Amino acid sequence: MKILNSFGPNPRMLRMFLAEKNITIDAVEHDLMGAENRGDAYVSKNPGGQMPALELDDGTVIAETIVICDYLEELNPDPALIGSNAVERAETRMWNRRIEQKITENIYNGFRFSEGLKLFENRMRCLPEAASGLKAVAQDGLTWLDKQMDGKTFICGDRVTIADLVLYCCTDFAAGVGQTISSDLKNVSAWFSRMDSRPSASASLHPAADKVGMKG
Repeated sequence: MKILNSFGPNPRMLRMFLAEKNITIDAVEHDLMGAENRGDAYVSKNPGGQMPALELDDGTVIAETIVICDYLEELNPDPALIGSNAVERAETRMWNRRIEQKITENIYNGFRFSEGLKLFENRMRCLPEAASGLKAVAQDGLTWLDKQMDGKTFICGDRVTIADLVLYCCTDFAAGVGQTISSDLKNVSAWFSRMDSRPSASASLHPAADKVGMKG
């Protein structure tokens, strides 16, 4: 199998997942900034055009970052980043869904519709008039999460999960495009520092990050 890889926070999340689990998979690089993932060759494999994707040896292509993580965890259950039993897996997926709905999708679309508009306006429908509202909704989500994190080390308590990886890669990217975590959010800020100090955080950064000027 091989990872269809690129710069970006979602590909970084998968690289961080692999690093946490000590899994090595060959990667084929794609130029996200140059829209290679929107070209016919890539879209014929992944019609959604998103990065990353996982191509199996029989040619099957699995897209959607969380789905790829689900698949790989079934093959490599330890250490468990989704869960080692049904309750843990349900808790992880619940929190990850909350993170995506309340925070990360709003951060990403807030960026796509404003600072990233020139990059995305020919790739998807963009609504510049919605950008400031989406960014505000994301901040509301972080404020809500700060209260939920009281007494917790990670989003699901004492265990690192994909919910942490999803939020970390998003907020680290967002900090470079004007969407920072407020210093008033003590619990989320402390959580971010813990995630940022993990070896997988630096190991997952794409070589193009410095050139692009964004964390991905």
